[in-house]
Amino acid sequence: MAEHKQGEMDITTQEKTFEGFMNMTTKTTIGIVVFLIFLALIAA
Repeated sequence: MAEHKQGEMDITTQEKTFEGFMNMTTKTTIGIVVFLIFLALIAA
């Protein structure tokens, strides 16, 4: 088995995937909050 050397692996794909995941999560959370506020205004 090859020796592991920290910091040598190319992680650009993982970084892009994580950035996309965080972007989707943020937009979804904002959408849910806006929807809940809308429901609260309609029900009031």
